[in-house]
Amino acid sequence: MAEPLGFCIVGCGMIARFHVRALQEIPHARIAALVSRSGDNAQKLIHETGLPPVPIFRTVDDAVQAPGVDAVIITTPSGAHREPALIAAQAGKHVVVEKPLEITGPRCQEIIDACARANVQLCTIFPSRFADSSRVLKAAVDAGKFGRLTLGETTCKWWRSQAYYDEGGWKGTQALDGGGALMNQAIHSVDLLLWMMGEATHVSGFTATLAHERIEVEDTAVACIRFRSGALGVIQAATSIHPGYPKTIAVHGDRGSAVIEQEDVIRWDFTPETDDDVKIKQRFAARVGASGGAADPKAISHEGHRRQLADFIEAVRTHRPPQVDGREGKRAVDLICAIYESARTGRTITL
Repeated sequence: MAEPLGFCIVGCGMIARFHVRALQEIPHARIAALVSRSGDNAQKLIHETGLPPVPIFRTVDDAVQAPGVDAVIITTPSGAHREPALIAAQAGKHVVVEKPLEITGPRCQEIIDACARANVQLCTIFPSRFADSSRVLKAAVDAGKFGRLTLGETTCKWWRSQAYYDEGGWKGTQALDGGGALMNQAIHSVDLLLWMMGEATHVSGFTATLAHERIEVEDTAVACIRFRSGALGVIQAATSIHPGYPKTIAVHGDRGSAVIEQEDVIRWDFTPETDDDVKIKQRFAARVGASGGAADPKAISHEGHRRQLADFIEAVRTHRPPQVDGREGKRAVDLICAIYESARTGRTITL
């Protein structure tokens, strides 16, 4: 049996805990090292997750030289993903990057190119793609059940308190957050919309900061999209909506419609209705009703991370691309940056 893949986690904040808990549930994975500028943060992570003692490094350069490190997971602030990713790739380590891959298209491309040159795998974390409901919806789209796609919608109407932005030195900053409700929270929804509806060609958007102070980014955003297929789309993203509601994605066509709320299928309407449609309705009849972080980011489950990291390990073992590679990660960033450009200029942006 092959040795477990050894992971080094760079950054020991909240999201690192999701990765630790996910890796602890994957048989062919082990955590080989941690990187943190604060030894106290690393020790707190070890204590809270029950992780056995592992080497702790202050720099990525030192960590990638440690024995047993095969891959690096980057959980630093969004605008600080590029440097550790480039160091890891140059050292020949496989790379996993929390969303967003980076905060601009060119910075994303640098990571993609570095991993390609080094012939290492690159994965962008989008765990929503691995939910059962998302997989069922994607299969229906790919099977043509909707007929001609006409409209795609996604909402991320969440709430974050002022304390949420005040407690972290990087949250709400342009340099490290790269944006607000769109880039940080709703990027999962944006990714799902593109995965379902296909490539976007035009976008027009508005952003505003309405419920928070002392932040450089938006807490409210809306956008209208035209897809290459001719279908239209709508995005709503916010951290300004109290008390916060589960995210949704809806796909509509001339032969059917489906709506997912968080991970619950709440509408599944096709004509004619097939036996498979009935089974899907029965399967999702008992609604989970999970908040999915609508008001508390700590409330999000790590199950999506577990499924995606398991896929990444299999990709490394079998020399195939992971299901969500760097190119897939860049698509959502490109669209969000185009929305920001539209909001800034008042123009419709062609992608």
